[in-house]
Amino acid sequence: MKQKLFSAPRIDRNIDRIVQHPIGGPTIWTLANGCTFFRIFISPIFLFVYLQHDSLGISTFTLPYVLLMLLGISELSDAFDGYIARKYNQVTDLGKILDPMADSISRISVFLTFTQPPVNVPLVAVFIFLYRDSVISTLRTICALRGFALAARPSGKMKAIIQAVCSFVITLLLIPHSLGHLSDLALHQLSTVFVLVSAFYAVYSGVDYLIANRAHIQRVLIRKPKLARRHQTYPIKDVTSVAPSQAQPST
Repeated sequence: MKQKLFSAPRIDRNIDRIVQHPIGGPTIWTLANGCTFFRIFISPIFLFVYLQHDSLGISTFTLPYVLLMLLGISELSDAFDGYIARKYNQVTDLGKILDPMADSISRISVFLTFTQPPVNVPLVAVFIFLYRDSVISTLRTICALRGFALAARPSGKMKAIIQAVCSFVITLLLIPHSLGHLSDLALHQLSTVFVLVSAFYAVYSGVDYLIANRAHIQRVLIRKPKLARRHQTYPIKDVTSVAPSQAQPST
């Protein structure tokens, strides 16, 4: 059995179609994708610090500032990877799929963290974020594999901004709470309001995304059977059996 070998020029051409690195070498390991991977890596750190801050030697008064620093790093990496990808021509198919996935992982990790005391936001809101992002990400990936790029919507950008603002606001509320100026009940109620508003807009943005890209989604998910129509046979009319009265008169 002969082993099928691929020539080096063919492999290089295939990689070149993925991305052309600005310094000359074709690669998918770009600086923009590195920022995206870094954002995925630091996402569970927020949860770990929030839950285990006592064992880490972080006091209740210092905890909100550490969480704000982690949130700031995550959001800055989100802004930088898009800027670097556009400025240095590092836009890749991997980045188009990985960036929204990293956004979902980082923000859902933050909201999942806030379901624990003392914030205690409702877990159902986190599931709304999870289901919405899972459906959109799955459709985006399927369409990308079939050769269709689903266009981004302004509502999706606004959804990300609202979620980021909501995360910062809840973290900021932990500062007066740690100083004793905000009760547990008030912290819970205010945080729940912000999260529910963000959840409702997430549902709206998901519906808007599906409606705006319904044509591409239908082309990918709904395929009409063409094979049966291609081989369809038609009866042949026997012209010899036509009655003389029905025959076309000669001119």
